[in-house]
Amino acid sequence: MTVAQPGHTSEEERQREQRAWYFYDWANSAYVTVVGTVLFAPYLTAVAERAACGPGVSDENPCHTDLHVIGLDVSAGSLVFYVVTVATILSAVLLPIVGAIADRSRSKRRLLAGFAWAGSLAAAAMFFVTGSDWQLGAVLLLIANMCLGASLVVYDSILIEIATPDERDSVSSRGWALGYLGGALLLSVNLVVVTLHDTFGLSEGLAVRLSMLSAAVWWAAFTWIPYRGIRDRTPVDPVPESGGLGRQSFGQLLDTLRHLRGYPVTLTFLLAYLFYNDGIQTVIVAASTYGDKQLGFSTSVLIATILLVQFVAFFGALLFGRLAGRYGSRLMILAGLVIWMAVVTIGFFLPRKEIVPFLALAVLIGVVLGGTQALSRSFYSQLIPKGREAEYFSLYQACERGTSWLGTLVFGLVHQWTGSYRPAILTLIVFFAVGIVLLSRVDARRGIAEAGNVAPAVV
Repeated sequence: MTVAQPGHTSEEERQREQRAWYFYDWANSAYVTVVGTVLFAPYLTAVAERAACGPGVSDENPCHTDLHVIGLDVSAGSLVFYVVTVATILSAVLLPIVGAIADRSRSKRRLLAGFAWAGSLAAAAMFFVTGSDWQLGAVLLLIANMCLGASLVVYDSILIEIATPDERDSVSSRGWALGYLGGALLLSVNLVVVTLHDTFGLSEGLAVRLSMLSAAVWWAAFTWIPYRGIRDRTPVDPVPESGGLGRQSFGQLLDTLRHLRGYPVTLTFLLAYLFYNDGIQTVIVAASTYGDKQLGFSTSVLIATILLVQFVAFFGALLFGRLAGRYGSRLMILAGLVIWMAVVTIGFFLPRKEIVPFLALAVLIGVVLGGTQALSRSFYSQLIPKGREAEYFSLYQACERGTSWLGTLVFGLVHQWTGSYRPAILTLIVFFAVGIVLLSRVDARRGIAEAGNVAPAVV
């Protein structure tokens, strides 16, 4: 494949690459939606509960026995949240190394595809998690989330190469929107399979496992489009380091952390993002478990609800992208965080097994979900100095979707201490409040100027 030279990309070529780039959101969102958001958390929780208490566990006969993990007592209901926490702590160490490698790579598309295909393989192996084998499920979730995070480090950094500053809000929003649409389409099929599993001669467990397998295949297959459609590029002003690649990578990690202190606006935004995105990610990860264990909804209802969120989020991402062109991405993110505070407050008061208020809350989540995430990505891209895009995005990705750690840790601990998911969901309001306070202190134009970038017409 031809290597593209910096600054020599026509508008037509950029648009062609942008269309290919969108499809990685389409590809990985199948895993994020079907496996990470809807099916695997309650499925692994049920597997863990069987391991702790035996096969008689049900809503009427809940499990109160802990698992014993490396000498610690772990609530079966909190296991998934602890696994996600461990994945993100490891990501904080390993993803900057991925970023350092990507910043020096002449073929980011190969790195992107390699991590995506490794993650999809781990996701496919979740089909074999049965009985009380929670250990296999926990390991596969850890691997898949790590690979997802690594692929997104590379993917996000490519945005800077294929879109001008004025294009990034709209390009990022279209990517997120297409991702939600793709996830919703596959989830629609899975809803039919899980709901009508008897018609197809399947047990509910087998239907869930086949649905997770379909998400893995979708992730792997559609990754081929960005792999073929994105061009290789010569690295732009990579930070020089001596020694081998491993030494260079670790050296740049330490240098980036020191370097970040010289960009106080970028650092403030990262801190804001760490808090408010942890809140968003914990809502995403906990949604199906909360609906199942706390509100008493069946798997088919949960899939239908998440499906509703996905379709609404498609339009929500496009709406926020359009509004950002008029009011600026920072202001629209702040507006979105206020709505998120309302979401968790309403979630605390939701009555058990009342479908109408549950669906109304799902619509509200859909409106704000894609917009805050898409605009956060494009806004952050404006604050990154040249030559460090992928490694800076690795810090961003350490608290990105599916890899939250502080929120899931707090959620898991509060549930373990109280035995209820309601106070756990309410604690997330703190993450959004802190995010609002920190983001309000971000001077966008100053940060863009300090990074040496050209500001878009509206920030």
